[in-house]
Amino acid sequence: MRNNWQPKVGDKFVRRPRVKAHPLRRVLGIPGLYSVGYGNVGSSIYYALGIIALVAMGATPIVLAVAGLFFVFNALTYAEGTAMLPEAGGSASFARHGFGDLAGFVSGWALMLSYVVTIAISAFVIPPYLGYFWAPLKESAVMGTAVSMGIIFFLMIINVIGIKETSFVNVSAAVLDLLVQLLIITSGLLVVFNFDVLVHNITFYWPSWDHLILGIALAALAYTGVETMSQMAEETKRPAKRVPKALILMIVTVLILFSGVSTVALSAMTPQELVTSWATDPVAGIAHSISTAITPEEMAAGFTSEEAGVIVLTWIFTGLRNLLPGLVAVLAASILFIATNAGLMGISRLAFSLGRYHLIPSALSRVHPRFKTPYISVILFATVALIILIPGLFAPDVFVTLGTLYVFGSLLAFIFAHAAILSLRIKRPDLPRPFKLGWNIKFKQWELPVTAIAGLVVTVVIWLVVMFTQPYSRWVGLAWMALGLGIYLISRWRRKLPLS
Repeated sequence: MRNNWQPKVGDKFVRRPRVKAHPLRRVLGIPGLYSVGYGNVGSSIYYALGIIALVAMGATPIVLAVAGLFFVFNALTYAEGTAMLPEAGGSASFARHGFGDLAGFVSGWALMLSYVVTIAISAFVIPPYLGYFWAPLKESAVMGTAVSMGIIFFLMIINVIGIKETSFVNVSAAVLDLLVQLLIITSGLLVVFNFDVLVHNITFYWPSWDHLILGIALAALAYTGVETMSQMAEETKRPAKRVPKALILMIVTVLILFSGVSTVALSAMTPQELVTSWATDPVAGIAHSISTAITPEEMAAGFTSEEAGVIVLTWIFTGLRNLLPGLVAVLAASILFIATNAGLMGISRLAFSLGRYHLIPSALSRVHPRFKTPYISVILFATVALIILIPGLFAPDVFVTLGTLYVFGSLLAFIFAHAAILSLRIKRPDLPRPFKLGWNIKFKQWELPVTAIAGLVVTVVIWLVVMFTQPYSRWVGLAWMALGLGIYLISRWRRKLPLS
């Protein structure tokens, strides 16, 4: 029978605009992708160690290890999701496919909060490290915060104009940082490591249970590169294979480095010394302790003249060790500067992803007619980062509150990532999965990965702990999400699109 239906006057149609399949150039290989993720994770140890120690005290290595296990769960979930859905958006993309547009927006808006805080906190700890060269940058809260705000403003202008960091710069910074952290660990194990001192500092300064749990939550701050690597999938050549490989490589690197740095830290100084003198620049404190632990004469003592080769090597090692404080100051400031810029670039990329699926107003993904950059989103979110740094001018505890606010957004995004992977296992078992998680539980006809289930449960519990124990993160985080939902509802209503 012929279908004679014709539209009538007054009929309304809801049409979702088509999305370009591959709007971004696929140029990244494993080294470039790894360097992007490691640039974020490698930079996080320069401030996360101090934030964690303020809460976890002697249990800092323990909570980093526990959080590292959860980091493995998160990385494996992102490996399956990104290989299955190789597009920009990360957990927001997983949630949109698994639950619909509304869930995709909630996850993406939570990610935006994490990016904004990453911009703020990375810039906030640059001046304390540069305080090695000029003390007021470390000692004056007003001076340090003002310089941090100036860095963000400068990068905002740079990102509007469109000057970009190259993959070569990312890879070079990642390699140099990796070498310096290995030098710190090696030097620390040779010069300051003492097992009895380590055990004493852990047991004597053991925190209360609520601080221990909060420390595990804050330790998530140290593992920030997973989402960034997933965001870059649409710019990666053969992402189905290369993203999982880069993620696994980063897992191994990060777990080795963080366990080594935290062990050396509690051998070099007590947790009390760490959080009072070196809270904002903990790696500088480690370098200082190593450089002052023993003199060249003490190292050479005991060697005979026949052992001249050993003495020469000792002096060479001593020279490298003495360069550590200045080297750490320069390297930390450089990689944190790159991390701040990467946060601004990442949030604009996320805005593009959300904007093309009409999850946020199109203005946030608007491109400057001359510079061809998403200038509105860059200016807006840089301004938000500047605003949340204002308390740093007069509040000494802003360092911890920034950390807990970051955890609020990042854990919420992780929750959606795990839940979406489980949902897609049930709703779309037919989807190609170039990287498929093992250790599955059979439920009816479905296979549900144990790591995603465990990751979901643990992440929900830790997020709830942060919600109920941290008033600042709770109210600022909820206000941010409420503002976003309002923008989402108005945007969808104006476009005459359904909510989900």
